Amino acid sequence: MRMSDQEYFRSCVARERHLAHLLGHNVEEFYEDAGTLWDGTTAMPKWTRDWAACAPLIVQHEIPIRFDREPGAAHAHCVHAGPVSVHVCDHPDLQHALMYAVVKAVIFYLEHPKAPH
Repeated sequence: MRMSDQEYFRSCVARERHLAHLLGHNVEEFYEDAGTLWDGTTAMPKWTRDWAACAPLIVQHEIPIRFDREPGAAHAHCVHAGPVSVHVCDHPDLQHALMYAVVKAVIFYLEHPKAPH
């Protein structure tokens, strides 16, 4: 079952906060904002929601990407980013599923530094 837009947004921000902490950032929370890094002046990257923030993670962490598609299907039903699999139906679209998978993969690699890429 797919979550509401608000629940989905919260899950994205939670992943972004987790990644920010793993990268050594202090994150301040504000009611009006999803999060601010450092001294309250730099916005937290929207790694699960913005390609400009997410794409560098793929390169920096050399995340291998693969898509699963049913025979005859127009689009993939599952995205694999490194050791992580994400079902597209749990996300607004394929792009959001891919960004979410990339962030989950980077978190995995940071938490398990000896895991093969």
